[in-house]
Amino acid sequence: MLSQAQRTTILELHGKGVAKREIARVLGISRVALRQVLRSNSSAVPPLPRAEKAQPYRQRILELFEQCQGNLVRVHEELAASGVEFSYAALTAFCRRHGIGYQPPQPAGRYDFAPGEELQHDTSPHPLTLAGQKRKVQTASAVLCYSRMLFFQCYPTFQRFDCKTFLTDALRYLGGATTRVMIDNTHVVVLRGSGREMVPVPEMAAFAERFGFEFVAHAIGHANRSGRVERPFHFIENNFLAGRAFSSWEDLNQRAREWCDKVNATYKKHLRAVPRELYAVERLHLKPLPAWIPDVYRLQQRLVDIEGYVSLHSNRYSVPVEWIGRRVEVRETKDQIVIQRDARRVVTHRRIAEAEHRRVLLAEHRPPRDQGAPRPDAHPEEKDILAAAPELAEYVAELKHRSRKGITLALRQLLRLVREYPREPLVGAVREAARYGLYDLDRLERMILRRVTRDYFLLDEGASEDD
Repeated sequence: MLSQAQRTTILELHGKGVAKREIARVLGISRVALRQVLRSNSSAVPPLPRAEKAQPYRQRILELFEQCQGNLVRVHEELAASGVEFSYAALTAFCRRHGIGYQPPQPAGRYDFAPGEELQHDTSPHPLTLAGQKRKVQTASAVLCYSRMLFFQCYPTFQRFDCKTFLTDALRYLGGATTRVMIDNTHVVVLRGSGREMVPVPEMAAFAERFGFEFVAHAIGHANRSGRVERPFHFIENNFLAGRAFSSWEDLNQRAREWCDKVNATYKKHLRAVPRELYAVERLHLKPLPAWIPDVYRLQQRLVDIEGYVSLHSNRYSVPVEWIGRRVEVRETKDQIVIQRDARRVVTHRRIAEAEHRRVLLAEHRPPRDQGAPRPDAHPEEKDILAAAPELAEYVAELKHRSRKGITLALRQLLRLVREYPREPLVGAVREAARYGLYDLDRLERMILRRVTRDYFLLDEGASEDD
């Protein structure tokens, strides 16, 4: 079929008096086709009337399309089973022309960003092999919109603490901050609203103010607005994570950083440039980082348990045994757990990234066996008894084993006897009691009283009543 341009050329040459044979030769067309164009005297391409085989079954196709949940393969199978004969290609072409199950294509938009204008941040779950086990992790990614510099890290969960930790590492890696940071409408940052009406959590707003940027969110359902950060997730999953296994979280994130260095120094066809080279221009427009960047931390209060551990996220960290029962302050940073009792007594542990129900014990917090810290004297009365009457040492030792009363009550009663009665009758009575294995302190007191009566209250029988 001749195109509109050929038909226009035929009419123009014929109008100038060029012979039909010459027009057909120059354009390489048949004279029959030439005569048809001259006969129609129009440059418009005539429509090609063709009956559609699927048109008589339109209503049946609509019913099956809903019944088969939009699967045209199943629709074609059901039509064939009912005796309808036309190809699958004819079915799909009919549905496409009549808008059955097809949405008209939408033109793709384009966003242009100036250097240092925007950084996009988002997260996505990805499967990987970590410490010999297959599991899902949260991959957090950040991309500079102008140079396409990429930075990502992986976390077991992604909470507000992890978000601030990641963005701090990302800004350090990129060497500066942009004017704004585009996010998805995530509850980690968003307090209320969405899109342009999004209000960030005060904690996150203060974090953004420290680095001189502001959080903005795209409208719900408008994911193309954050396409700079969405696109690399497929690349990360099918390039970095494919065929790799990692021994620990530290190994995973260190290798992710090294992979980012490699990717950022690689030529990109869609950019026709190397991101690292474009970054050399963008870096001049980034806001400088603060002179001092404090570590992101979570602060919590804990009570040291009876075993001398502090529990945090199901993991237990040891402290000195003297802290048992004390309230301490726990500061959790990216790499450390800092447990502080006061300004001078601080314990530092390496942080476990996730809940593993592990115990972390430092050697100095538990003395070697049989060399434990000296316990306070459980019976101070014994010390007072021996200080007043050292001769009673053997009797006191046996009393602690053989007394029918509680040790504390027995020692307190013996201490009272030492304090209330003279020394000689007391010591004599105790020696006599020890010789006969007598450790009943009530009987011991009666023995002391008999000796006191005999030795200290003697009466002179020869004295007169007048004397």
